Amino acid sequence: MYVSHLTLHDFRSYESADVPLDPGVTAFVGRNGQGKTNLVEAIDYLSRLTSHRVATDAPLVRAGSERAVVRAAVVKDGRTAVLEVEINPGRANRARVNKSVLPRTRDLVGLVRTVLFSPEDLALVKGDPSERRRFLDDLLVLRTPRLAGLRADYDRVLKQRNSLLRSMVAARRGRREDEFASSTLVVWDEQLAQHGAELLAARVGLVDDLRPYVGKAYEAVARGASREDAELEYRSTVPLTDDLGASFLATLAERRKDELDRGLSLAGPHRDDLVLTLAPAGKVDGTVGDKLPVKGYASHGESWSFALALRLAAYDLLRADGDEPILVLDDVFAELDSERRTQLAELVAGAEQVLVTAAVPADVPDVLAGARFVVAGGEVTRDR
Repeated sequence: MYVSHLTLHDFRSYESADVPLDPGVTAFVGRNGQGKTNLVEAIDYLSRLTSHRVATDAPLVRAGSERAVVRAAVVKDGRTAVLEVEINPGRANRARVNKSVLPRTRDLVGLVRTVLFSPEDLALVKGDPSERRRFLDDLLVLRTPRLAGLRADYDRVLKQRNSLLRSMVAARRGRREDEFASSTLVVWDEQLAQHGAELLAARVGLVDDLRPYVGKAYEAVARGASREDAELEYRSTVPLTDDLGASFLATLAERRKDELDRGLSLAGPHRDDLVLTLAPAGKVDGTVGDKLPVKGYASHGESWSFALALRLAAYDLLRADGDEPILVLDDVFAELDSERRTQLAELVAGAEQVLVTAAVPADVPDVLAGARFVVAGGEVTRDR
């Protein structure tokens, strides 16, 4: 799978852009602020319908414009499809495939698959649990696009349930009891447990599938490491029993008092975490008991290695599913020492399509020689 042509209208800094692309390695080189990251961000947005840089769509639309359009010709197994998304902040986005409007914008997710490396990846290991939950959910949806609907349903129910809890807290402070609200909460409990149990099962299954790939990738990018050194474990706020739905409902019942005190849903996938651990330096063996959390204990280099291992593992897992994703390396080489830079470049060089951004040509390792575009002053010009 690869993108053969990218077209932008009023996306980020571009009033318009038309960029022909080939399989193999393509590098976009330009000083910071010239728009090179905007190009690869657009392709990644088509894959996931979300940006790796901002939480909302509004910043994606060029200042003074009402909407932005991202269009890409995607080649898979010798056949080309044209994917398009129209970004309308404050209104519903629209998606098309070969000019036909899709019933739901989220039906576009997964038609092109990307794995993106960026300096922000360090937040996967050093940041809040929400970063790791997002990593899991994005990968889930790429593997199984129907889960985009499940995630949306869970978020919708969670929002409604939290709103009801807040109103119940306010009523209790006013020394009022609302029997209707109490019965409505039971309904939201059932829906939250239904959607949450399915999402939880999918995440746990994904972590099981991802685990061996993470170990293999960490061994490849960390000096002197073995694949047993890196470990990941899903930490759930709901006991992982054979009947997750019943377990979820029981947990909600146990937390009811606390939830009514705080006006928040305190159990479920939105409160879970992916725990990352490493065997400490000077380890005697690779048993799980020897391992320490990456967050708070790992060095800067170890943290970077683990972040790279997570992305490489996601790439390898998607390849094992049968589709080779497009690899995007956004200004990542400037953040790495020479050894990790070389190791990462050698690991990804054989991918069907690799898109690289860099401030200067020297940041692109020799093993990733290929097509090059110069990005400057809003123009994208082929260099060689």
